[in-house]
Amino acid sequence: MKVPLLDLKLQYESIRDEIQDAINQVIEVTAFAGGPFVSRFEEEFAKFCNCDYAIGVGSGTEAIWLSLLARGIGAGDEVITVPTTFIATAEAISYCGATPVFIDVNADTYNMNPELIEAAITPRTRAIIPVHLFGQMADMDLIMALARKHNLLVIEDACQAHGSEYKGGKAGSIGDAGAFSFYPGKNLGAYGEAGAIVTNDEEQASKIKMFRDHGQVKKYYHGIIGWNARMDGIQGAILSVKLRHLESWNDARRKNAHIYNELLSKSDDLATPYEADYGRHIYHIYAVRVKTRDALISKLLENEIHCGIHYPVPLHLQEAYNYLGFGKGSYPVSEKCSEEFVSLPMYPELTEAQIEYVAHTVNALI
Repeated sequence: MKVPLLDLKLQYESIRDEIQDAINQVIEVTAFAGGPFVSRFEEEFAKFCNCDYAIGVGSGTEAIWLSLLARGIGAGDEVITVPTTFIATAEAISYCGATPVFIDVNADTYNMNPELIEAAITPRTRAIIPVHLFGQMADMDLIMALARKHNLLVIEDACQAHGSEYKGGKAGSIGDAGAFSFYPGKNLGAYGEAGAIVTNDEEQASKIKMFRDHGQVKKYYHGIIGWNARMDGIQGAILSVKLRHLESWNDARRKNAHIYNELLSKSDDLATPYEADYGRHIYHIYAVRVKTRDALISKLLENEIHCGIHYPVPLHLQEAYNYLGFGKGSYPVSEKCSEEFVSLPMYPELTEAQIEYVAHTVNALI
């Protein structure tokens, strides 16, 4: 049996007619860059996230970047985040001219360890970016309390957390802003690049809209130096269609994860994902930990089971961030995770037979 890590074609086939109709509508009115289809999606996504505003942009990276820019983060500033994430989290900080300051992650959830935040705060610290890794939110109560104590902004990196919850609050709705990616493989994925920022701050929402459109107050009148970070009309229309299915898709992912958990729980050599009791995990990635990771992936591939590694090199050990001066051992939990993570196949359309095949094969190999 062949089991891909991700199968986007299956999802497309289930909503083919809706998608084609949405694309045709955009073409009929030639609303290709921004426009009414993006505006409609922004309203729908803001409501989904229980936020007042959503601003569509060109990618999740731009979502984080513009969230920081709009709040004046720049040269000489520091932003606290984690090394266990995709590099876009730190890139956005760097492109503001600020410096990423890493703290280690929690050994259970793999999210920011709030107990390490206060020691990392300096007079130059301006913001904290918790990353809701793999679809589970960080422990936000202490993060928010420390941020308010020290007058810091909180930008949620919710790029993997579409619909996840913390104590009933939706991802993106707890901090000062939330940044989302709609990269095709995400739980809510576009058919190309796209992203969004959600916030309850009207002034910041207006400023972000200017930044994404060359700093324009109105056409050809530029109040600030901005960027071209608009969402395409076709992506907005596609995302509106897919948003209607997101909750059922997330429920299917959770069901698949629970089947995996039950079948893989008997092995002492493998750690299944931990779901914190404070929230709702939506399993963008189903990552287990195995000490013999590389050997296992090789053997699984021989059995036509495709896996991934999220992420093989933590950010503090990436060549791009050599200038920060970190070496091996700086963030031991993140480093251990990077050596042991295996992402098993996970998507809503995964069948129980496929999950059983993957789990039984894993159990036989470790």
